Amino acid sequence: MSAKSHNIGFWEVVAIGVGGMVGGGIFAVLGLSVQLAHGGAPLAFAIGGVVALLTAYSYSKLSVAFPSQGGTVVFLDRAFSPNMIVGATNILLWLSYIVMLSLYSFAFGSYGAAFAPAAQHILVKHILITVSIVLITGLNLLSADAIGKAETWIVALKVTILLLFVGLGVSQIDAAQVSPSAWAPPLQIIAGGMIIFLAYEGFELIANTAHDVKDPRKTLPRAFFTAVLFVIALYIMVALVTTGSLPVDKIVAAKDYALAVAAKPFLGQAGFVLIACAALLSTGSAINATLYGAARLSFTIAKEGELPEILEKKVWHRPAEGLLITAAVTLLIANLFDISSISTMGSAGFLLIFAAVNGANLKLRRETGSNLWVPLLGLLACSAALVVLLWQTYRTAPARLLILVVMAALAFLVEWLYREFRRGALRLGHHQRGSDKVT
Repeated sequence: MSAKSHNIGFWEVVAIGVGGMVGGGIFAVLGLSVQLAHGGAPLAFAIGGVVALLTAYSYSKLSVAFPSQGGTVVFLDRAFSPNMIVGATNILLWLSYIVMLSLYSFAFGSYGAAFAPAAQHILVKHILITVSIVLITGLNLLSADAIGKAETWIVALKVTILLLFVGLGVSQIDAAQVSPSAWAPPLQIIAGGMIIFLAYEGFELIANTAHDVKDPRKTLPRAFFTAVLFVIALYIMVALVTTGSLPVDKIVAAKDYALAVAAKPFLGQAGFVLIACAALLSTGSAINATLYGAARLSFTIAKEGELPEILEKKVWHRPAEGLLITAAVTLLIANLFDISSISTMGSAGFLLIFAAVNGANLKLRRETGSNLWVPLLGLLACSAALVVLLWQTYRTAPARLLILVVMAALAFLVEWLYREFRRGALRLGHHQRGSDKVT
């Protein structure tokens, strides 16, 4: 056990959870939620928050019962034993992290390109997307931890800017623009909450701190719920100010950088610049944290025997192969897909995974000391939310369903191929040992 173990306190754990959630998500997906839910965007964020809160219960119970840096991977393996479906689900988690990275880098490029002339906007956006991924991958390979060491200050700064946005903008809200008459139909509001669900995903990072927390039995549950409840309230207020101060068509027109545009009515051009700079800083730090987290996740899955051992190799104490593969796939997704497709992929992936985590807690409830009904409700909520998201996607952009099918099929294909390869290698090794004995 390291000298640093058991030294993380309650507020530090809460900061990790808040930082994970208020990463690039709110800056990237606010416009998407408004596009679907219209004036009902605050309610959409509340619905997504309830699903996250139910799942946080399962994470808190599993984290206390099975403390591990592996988090979700370990929970699923513990509940269902390593098998084809669990292995594919863990790989789907890794792919979902890659989708999150794509969303953050897309947001980074969009907010940065907002400063460029309109004619060059698309070109500048893709240049910035590529530069952000390549540069931060290089920093991780060189073990440059400057962004990581500044993470606490970055979290504090971006939360402060969002609170400033809410505090100054709340008096500018036009009640008519957020009244029920301005809401989209109920199914669209729910879908609006689900397409932006990955903006809540980061609370699971708290699970990875379980080994290093003071009094985890008391600290972890309080930290999970405090972080999620704070972010729900923050997101609802940000959505309320945005939809209340700008017409829906203007928000949708600037959906890639909607939050910066929403600051202009009451903060002017200075507000646009402030929010855009906060978004660049926030998404940059989120890319850094998620890139290393995704690479470490591939390392953990490989150690569990569900990915090739090459992903266990490290360079300069970093899981280098996983890092490079993650960055390469992120470059492709971020540059080839639009933000709606990326968000749909990521949210669907995490809803499926969170349904599995609720199922794991339900199965292990005697070991975790869980109530029967909360994880069951969490499982049903995640499953229903996924169905609504898929139905809305089918109605509005059916081609995106093919992307989701390919993503899930790829997870199963990789797991199946690796299992077949490993089985063949074991048979070959056994055959060679037999031949050696005969000779």
